[in-house]
Amino acid sequence: MTMPKEDTNMMRALQGLESSSSSVRLQAALAVGTTPDTRCIDKLIERCAIEPEFSVREMLMWALTRHSSSMTVPELLHEVRSECAQARSQALHTLSKIGDRQAWPAITRALLSDADDEVARSAWRAAVVLVPEGEEPELAAVLSTQLGRGERAMQLSLSRALIALGEVIMPILRAAMTDLDPRVRAHAIATERLLRDPDAGFEFAIEEAKRIVALGRTSQEE
Repeated sequence: MTMPKEDTNMMRALQGLESSSSSVRLQAALAVGTTPDTRCIDKLIERCAIEPEFSVREMLMWALTRHSSSMTVPELLHEVRSECAQARSQALHTLSKIGDRQAWPAITRALLSDADDEVARSAWRAAVVLVPEGEEPELAAVLSTQLGRGERAMQLSLSRALIALGEVIMPILRAAMTDLDPRVRAHAIATERLLRDPDAGFEFAIEEAKRIVALGRTSQEE
């Protein structure tokens, strides 16, 4: 009995996702996204958790967004609770692209402060996309607990997430500007600068903020 062409294509794509060649995996993910098949969802999600190549992960994510959210979101919500950091990060990243607000309850404080930087960054991006109207101040308060975390790229990601919430972040930033930790103060000042002047650039904003913090410390010592 001859297998229907669509089944043959699906089997070929699933096999391609397991290939040792990243270009073959990329083409397989593209094929699945071009002709979505719900039987491929589990394999796409499984591959997201272990795929080493960024470009392939992005294509896997795109392929998942091409399927019905009613089929993908429940599976992705399971993944955000995985012990594997990459599984959590990729699931959150995909949820942010799908934009289904039914996923909001899964964006927990634990994920927003995850010890893994990529998971935390993905959670921040997902949170500002999925947050229900009226809950922005509460989300901003949780995100503010991460001020001062990590290096420049990490801090810029948090600043962008906070800025996406709009003016509701101002009272929280003002409070953070008086924090005992100079890194928190500088990050809060830089974020406020970026909110007011998006064209300023984060490097300039953070260096300017550090100078302000340093001047403040010198004044106190005097």
